[in-house]
Amino acid sequence: MRYKDAGVDIDAGNEAVRQMKGWVRQTFSPAVLADLGGFGGLFRLDIKRYRDPVLVSSIDSVGTKLKVAFLAQKHDTVGQDIVNHCVNDILVQGARPLFFMDYIGIGKLVPGLVAEVVKGLSLACKENGFVLLGGETAELSDLYHPGEYDLAGCIVGIVDRKHLIDGSGIRPGDAVLGLASSGLHTNGYTLARKVLLEKCRYRVDRYLPGLKATVGETLLKVHRSYLKPLMPLIEKGHIKGLAHITGGGFYENIPRVLPEGYGADIRKSAWPVPTIFRLIQEKGKVPEREMYRTFNMGIGMVAVVREEDKGMVLRRLSLLRQEAWEIGRVVKGKKEVRIR
Repeated sequence: MRYKDAGVDIDAGNEAVRQMKGWVRQTFSPAVLADLGGFGGLFRLDIKRYRDPVLVSSIDSVGTKLKVAFLAQKHDTVGQDIVNHCVNDILVQGARPLFFMDYIGIGKLVPGLVAEVVKGLSLACKENGFVLLGGETAELSDLYHPGEYDLAGCIVGIVDRKHLIDGSGIRPGDAVLGLASSGLHTNGYTLARKVLLEKCRYRVDRYLPGLKATVGETLLKVHRSYLKPLMPLIEKGHIKGLAHITGGGFYENIPRVLPEGYGADIRKSAWPVPTIFRLIQEKGKVPEREMYRTFNMGIGMVAVVREEDKGMVLRRLSLLRQEAWEIGRVVKGKKEVRIR
């Protein structure tokens, strides 16, 4: 018996690496000191532009959005999802990404499929201006069904300590701005799938006029990165706090950046909620509070700014084609969110 007979194809693994190398190398910069194939990635850190550099890291996975990708047989967007998700997670502390590393666990290694996933990783890294330094692909036939895989990633970024965003300067009366999402991003898919694919029995190729797209196209819209529109504002000190609206929605994420003794009042009428969220709520009879606790409801990032800065910040975001609205205000009270 050979390793391949037991479920691990080393030749397929080598072919997958060959196919993905081109995509990975497209993200390289002079800071990368070694090609793929080493035991670890080598990245030369240039700290000349920083007086007191702080490294910021985060790790996450795509979650059950992958189930939709499996059904649609579309694998070139989930890589963008995980990269952009991780970018936003360190952006809220003011960090600019340096490099990203991925992990793919798969039942049966199909080189072309893995290359498509890595293509998505590469595209997002290039769009955000940093390096895909390396990763790991593990063929685990005893853990994953054929055609299924898991995708996770780790990001490392850097910020000068004086530009760290920790929300400590937030005060009552500060404006709460909401930046538009591109859709569900990478959260709430277990509930979304339960409602749309199981209860409603929609196929991923079902076209819904209200969505102006198929169910699959809508659910697979790429998680938006807020790096380009927000970083200039961060570096000029215009942002007091940021909250990435991911798992836990408004109720769990906004309080993470508020100081003790302060809460946030949010006006749900301040922005148009995309049709996909209304559809899930209606078809699944989902309570409204549960919707705002599970999904981003069209707001992928929340920014807290001084009242006198809100107009300028909204104008600059608009110039960068990032739709945003004033959605609320910081108030005295418990460290919680009220949505009215």
